[in-house]
Amino acid sequence: MAESNENDKDLVEKKIKSEKIFDGTLLHVRRDTALLPDGKQATREWIVHPGASAVLPLLPNGEIILVRQYRYPVECVTLEIPAGKLDAPDEDPLDCAKRELAEETGYHAAHIERMTTIATTVGFSNEKIHIYLAEGLTPGRQSLDPDEFIHVVRVPLDEACAMVRDGRIIDAKSMVAILMAAQSKK
Repeated sequence: MAESNENDKDLVEKKIKSEKIFDGTLLHVRRDTALLPDGKQATREWIVHPGASAVLPLLPNGEIILVRQYRYPVECVTLEIPAGKLDAPDEDPLDCAKRELAEETGYHAAHIERMTTIATTVGFSNEKIHIYLAEGLTPGRQSLDPDEFIHVVRVPLDEACAMVRDGRIIDAKSMVAILMAAQSKK
């Protein structure tokens, strides 16, 4: 993750106490009291997230596999790379990426490599998403969760870059993965 050094000591906050505000199935909200670098105290409300993995499936012809699904919080259908949360605190993010690729798209990959890890919303959550690139794809059958409704689409990588630039792709993890893949293929 991000670097820190000796010069950053005057920025670090220390947790004094923490209380649970809400414990849901996916999200857990905490309210902490933090000691600031100047000795004062502040309240920090934040979301505990288990982390997730996402995968950019790349076909030999330069197309990528994306999923279209309705996202309730933003009230629209989004175009995204396949992704899902880690099922356990000790789950290997690579295993999660393979599982989500298979479940959401039906594809399996002969080769998966780590691209990066992103912190999605550092102002109010500890969520990190591990992003992978999958190649050597073999099609199969989707195995969606009962509450998942997903359309699988194939888009040329260049077109996906244009979709990021013009706002048709708004999902941050997908934007990062698409732009990184396009840059590495140059």
